[in-house]
Amino acid sequence: MSICNNFEGALMKAIRSLEQHVDSLMSYDFASLTKEELIEELKIVDDMRIWRIAEAIRKGISYEEIHAITKIDIWFIDKLAILVEMEQALREQELTEDLLREAKRIEFPDNVIARITGKTEDEIKALRKEWNITAAYKMVDTCAAEFAAETPYYYAVYGGENEAVGETTKKKVLVLGSGPIRIGQGIEFDFCSVHCTWAFKKENYETIIINNNPETVSTDFDIADKLYFEPLTPEDVENVVNVEKPDGAVVQFGGQTAIKLTEALMKMGVPILGTSAENVDAAEDRELFDEILEQCEIPRPTGGTVFTAEEAKKVANRLGYPVLVRPSYVLGGQGMQIAINDHDIDEFIGIINRIAQDHPILVDKYLQGKEIEVDAVCDGEDILIPGIMEHIERAGIHSGDSISVYPAQSISQKTKETIAEYTRRLAKSLHVIGLINIQFIVCGEDVYVIEVNPRSSRTVPYISKVTGIPIVPLATKVIIGHKIKELGYTPGLQPEADYFAIKMPVFSFEKIRGADISLGPEMKSTGECLGIAQSFNEALYKAFLGAGINLPKHKNMIITVKDEDKEEVIPIARRFEALGYKIYATRSTAKVLQENGVHAVRTNKIEQPSPNLMDLILGHKIDLVIDTPSQGVEKAKDGFIIRRNAIETGVNVLTSLDTAEALVTSLENTDIQKLELIDIATVK
Repeated sequence: MSICNNFEGALMKAIRSLEQHVDSLMSYDFASLTKEELIEELKIVDDMRIWRIAEAIRKGISYEEIHAITKIDIWFIDKLAILVEMEQALREQELTEDLLREAKRIEFPDNVIARITGKTEDEIKALRKEWNITAAYKMVDTCAAEFAAETPYYYAVYGGENEAVGETTKKKVLVLGSGPIRIGQGIEFDFCSVHCTWAFKKENYETIIINNNPETVSTDFDIADKLYFEPLTPEDVENVVNVEKPDGAVVQFGGQTAIKLTEALMKMGVPILGTSAENVDAAEDRELFDEILEQCEIPRPTGGTVFTAEEAKKVANRLGYPVLVRPSYVLGGQGMQIAINDHDIDEFIGIINRIAQDHPILVDKYLQGKEIEVDAVCDGEDILIPGIMEHIERAGIHSGDSISVYPAQSISQKTKETIAEYTRRLAKSLHVIGLINIQFIVCGEDVYVIEVNPRSSRTVPYISKVTGIPIVPLATKVIIGHKIKELGYTPGLQPEADYFAIKMPVFSFEKIRGADISLGPEMKSTGECLGIAQSFNEALYKAFLGAGINLPKHKNMIITVKDEDKEEVIPIARRFEALGYKIYATRSTAKVLQENGVHAVRTNKIEQPSPNLMDLILGHKIDLVIDTPSQGVEKAKDGFIIRRNAIETGVNVLTSLDTAEALVTSLENTDIQKLELIDIATVK
């Protein structure tokens, strides 16, 4: 959401708040379309529509014709035209004081003005300084003018008197929020921002939040002393810094949105509180991080840093396929893929470069082991690890899409001690002050580091609630200068709780038409739920119930798996059959199951005559589909169609055998009538 005193300005702010590499009505280019093609495209109702309308205005299509097609009121079309006219004026006219003042009034950012006029951003900033064109802040009166607003919040305008008062006797801290909620960066980072703000308040700091999502708690007007409802871009943040002059900024609680603003804040002269920017970079820079791992004597999957598809193919062939291909500085595994041949590399590098890749691309040997995750607090000397979390799905599925178990079940005490020691070494080597998140792969007794993030993670609220250790307030106090021992905690890995807590991902595939539901290294879940109980199986069952998987109903299921999974699916199928399930399977899967004593009913593939898989799915008598897709770009369309139709008819679909095994385990061992209630507020 954005706020401004004119519609055009509010729209420009909203566009750059999206964090989708867009900053104006020129961000998507429809210029190559003819007038006739554009008129046809205007009929498409999607998130690109305003960019098509802008191009229609540029091509001279009348307001009336645009209105007739889109049914958007002419008032709004005229406002879009004002923005298009400003683009044209900046392109064709000399940049006078009046023109720049008007461009800023309707919230054209400096980088867009620079791009259109052929100047640099620094030149535009210098002109604004010379002509005194600066942002002022207006207050949204949270008390409707009945009495003075105790916690005002502000929005920027160009022109008008500044209503934000910067003076205070307290130290000021700037907390950067996490911006819009999307897959990969959700409400968990807002949890961190809010708890961090409260902790700073208790330490007698004046707290200032910048965020722009109206659905978050951090944008409630009574959380921080001041709230600036603004886009999280360097220019918008700098305008706030110029007014408030904070003593420091915290970036480690706002996800990747906040981390990406670190360099800009340093250029503004704002100290970064907690882990330094250099050490955040060291965790992302492949060569620097490899040096740190070598010094710490910690193994990681072998790999390399590349910029082109040719370089990536060389590294992949040296390592041997399969490899993991991913951009650096991303959250939620955006652009991350498992490649099994050179063709995949070509396709994946193209996808990565489409998401505006400013940093190198990483190519790693893909290890299929047990994935383990740790969140920890470090004060520069000691480290506190609330607990070790284990993912049920093997490495290769994004951590946000995996079922996470606390305490870890299938690793030895020796492995747990190794993980705790590696966490301690890494936190000290990276000079972490505050939070650190580390992901490991365990193969047998060997422990490899796959990712280190010196910031909060999506598991912080989960591990905080299930261990009773307030990680974010603790990390905030450490950032201010307190020590873990002084705060009453014993450093190291904390004792395990005497119950089980399972975090289950929740997906919205039925609402995202055309999306492939198969899971991989790029995150797809849109939420999560928690199952907590005295036994592992009951916690697992509660978690499945919470995620909407409520079985059995009809006791009919479909199994169709790739060749390399056929042996592994046999015991899972046997267990479902023992629970009374009738199993349908395609030819090759059915053959393997029948040869191993499972009474599978062979059914035809989609393209074969009825009765086939599609008839079964559309008959609304199937509880569950287990379908493991082949890896690589050249995926069979058959599997995609099965998964999409199953989801759209309300059938549960699992694409990982680890998840299927967890589900059958929970069904075997739990009686819904005997579930125990756990008060999470009493958990310690």
